[in-house]
Amino acid sequence: MLRIKFLFLVALLVFASCEDSPTFKNRSRRLGPSVSGEIGQILVVCERPLWNSEFKISLDSSLTQFIMPYYPDVPTFMLIHKTPAHFEKGVKRYRSILFVNLDTNFKSKNVLVEKRKDVWAIDQLVIDITAKDEKQLIEFCKNGGLRAVHDEFDYMEWRRITNYFQESDNNAVNDKLAKSFGIKLAMPSGALILSNKPNFLRIEFPTANRAIEFKNAGSQDRGTIFSGVMVYQYDYIDSSQFSFDNLIAARDTVLYYNAPYQIEGMFMGTQFAPLVYPEIDPMENYDGSVKGIEMRGMFVYVGRPIHATGGAFWAYHFKHPKRNKLICVSGYLDAPATASWTHQLREIQAVLKSVELIN
Repeated sequence: MLRIKFLFLVALLVFASCEDSPTFKNRSRRLGPSVSGEIGQILVVCERPLWNSEFKISLDSSLTQFIMPYYPDVPTFMLIHKTPAHFEKGVKRYRSILFVNLDTNFKSKNVLVEKRKDVWAIDQLVIDITAKDEKQLIEFCKNGGLRAVHDEFDYMEWRRITNYFQESDNNAVNDKLAKSFGIKLAMPSGALILSNKPNFLRIEFPTANRAIEFKNAGSQDRGTIFSGVMVYQYDYIDSSQFSFDNLIAARDTVLYYNAPYQIEGMFMGTQFAPLVYPEIDPMENYDGSVKGIEMRGMFVYVGRPIHATGGAFWAYHFKHPKRNKLICVSGYLDAPATASWTHQLREIQAVLKSVELIN
């Protein structure tokens, strides 16, 4: 168990543990119960009065952040609650668990945070927070103590999916990726190559269905969610190619020729609107060996003055040092607005993080 003390003036503190060093290569299947609960859920275990107090507001603001700039909003996490007594009587295999304990015998001036892994299930993350009283706990939250807690759960969410995908058999797809792009990806079982062109590959993931509810109708239907990744490359010239404008220009050009819609003359284009304007940030793969730029945004099918569907994308751009190519792995998600996107977006994030250079 890793013990870390937070000072109130410290806004961010990164947990560290040798057991967290990613080891995806040659991963073998591990034995043990699997985690339960939905992707994006954190189970908070605390007494009911604390859950109904000011502390709940701090939890919501710190742990249920949004993955920007998607619309409708996509939260990183949703919180569910159990009392300690209820937790002891039920299933303990939740993927992410936060225990919050107020202990009058706790004498430290600093809130104590403890991290545990694989406690009741494989790839489970448990974090324990101990404070002497509610006042100390609230002060801890107001001074940014929960930011590092969020980051730990956030890291483990995609890492868990990558671990699972790594056990899938996608040799045919990865053989093509290795030959054409010199990379390898961890993907869900059943991923298929949908389009194979020079310098462009489109891989479709198994179709998912999520229950959706129609307002004022009182009935439910199942919304079909399509997702996958497109991989493309072009010659690397200099670092200016990683600027926002240049990445957008290259993306729109590649997709114009390679990502057509079912209606002739339309193709996948980048959507620009005040609420969903694309964003870029530095990004690296699971072990930090591949550094690049991520871009998150929305796409819409354009080309003709008619209405068409769209969705979300999450792309990772990096230079392949041996091939002198700028490579983009761009995940896409096409889903009804009434369905939750969290699961598929997290899967795309896990695939992007799994990038491995082969040759």
